[in-house]
Amino acid sequence: MATKATIYKVVLNIANMDIHYYDEHNLTLAKHPSENDLRLMVRLIAFTLNANEDLVFCKGISQEDEPDLWQKSLSGDIDLWIDLGQPDEKRIKKACGRSKNVIIYTYQEGMSSAWFSQMEKNLKRFNNLKVIFINIDGDIEKIVDRSMHLQANISDMELTLINDDQSVLVTEQVLY
Repeated sequence: MATKATIYKVVLNIANMDIHYYDEHNLTLAKHPSENDLRLMVRLIAFTLNANEDLVFCKGISQEDEPDLWQKSLSGDIDLWIDLGQPDEKRIKKACGRSKNVIIYTYQEGMSSAWFSQMEKNLKRFNNLKVIFINIDGDIEKIVDRSMHLQANISDMELTLINDDQSVLVTEQVLY
């Protein structure tokens, strides 16, 4: 019998002073059995950094044809494709061909830098691609709970995620 996904409920209040976006999102995240807490929270960070009413979580790990998150237009075109980790060149080419904009968020420092140095030359042909390293200052896994109420404050390109008794600071480093 296959292990099922674990469901997480998140009430996320976003105050993005950089772009003047203020909203509350009631989210349901399915954590794949092979996914760890860090990756789950990086998905939530990616949502927070790109939040709008049309951005949705996809099947991600369990579906090769879908990203971790995407935003589609009313006509069904993919406006934004967001992947996490270190995808291979074939997946990046597919994403850039299907979407107007693609963002890859990397988050494990050693693995990310090795992957990026190997891929950097090949990425130059993609005009609609951004690669961003997510630096997390604090133990983000302590925030993880099956039912989360989080405040996300973004100012001067820094994200602070806060629950009742913990906070972490997230910064972005644009690699490409």
